Amino acid sequence: MRFFDLIPAQFRIAAVSLLLMMLAVGSAALAWTVQGWRYGQQFERQARLQADTLNELAQASARQQRTEQDKRLALERRLQSKDETHHKELTNEQTKQARLRDRLATADLRLSVVLAATDATGSCSVPATATTGRVVHGPTRAQLDPAHAQRIIGITDAGDQGLIALLACQAYAKEVSTQT
Repeated sequence: MRFFDLIPAQFRIAAVSLLLMMLAVGSAALAWTVQGWRYGQQFERQARLQADTLNELAQASARQQRTEQDKRLALERRLQSKDETHHKELTNEQTKQARLRDRLATADLRLSVVLAATDATGSCSVPATATTGRVVHGPTRAQLDPAHAQRIIGITDAGDQGLIALLACQAYAKEVSTQT
C-alpha cells in the first residue's frame, strides 16, 4: 500500500487542488517576473534612446550657438573695421580743415568768390583793360575777409563731419541688416 492510498479521497482532491493552485500561482509569478524583465529591458532601451536623442539635440544646439557666436564675432570685427575707417576719415577731414583754417589765418591762402557779371556787352569774358597782378582772364572775383572765410570753413567742416557720420551710420545699418 502506498502513502497516497491511505489519504481519504476528499483530502486527495484538496491536495491536488492545492498543488494545482500552487503551480498556477508559481507560473503566474514566473510570468510576472519574466514580463517585468521584458518591460525593464524595453524601458531601458527607451531611456537609452531618449538620452541619445537629448545628447544629439544638445550637440546640435551647441553647434548652432557656436555658429551664431562666430557670425556675431565676424560682424563685430567688420563693424570695428568700418568704425576705424570712418574714424580715420573723420580725423583726416578734421586735420585737413584745421590746415585750411591755419592757412586762411596766416593769409597764406585767400578765399575768394565769383562776382555776378555786370558787363552789359555780352558774353565776352576778356576784360578790356588788363589789371596788374592778374594774368588769368575770367570772371571777376572778390576776396573775402579772413574772419568770414574762417566761418565759412567752419560751416563746411561741420557739414563734412555730418556727412562722414551719416555714411558711418548707413554702413552700420547695412551691415547689421544684411546679417539677418
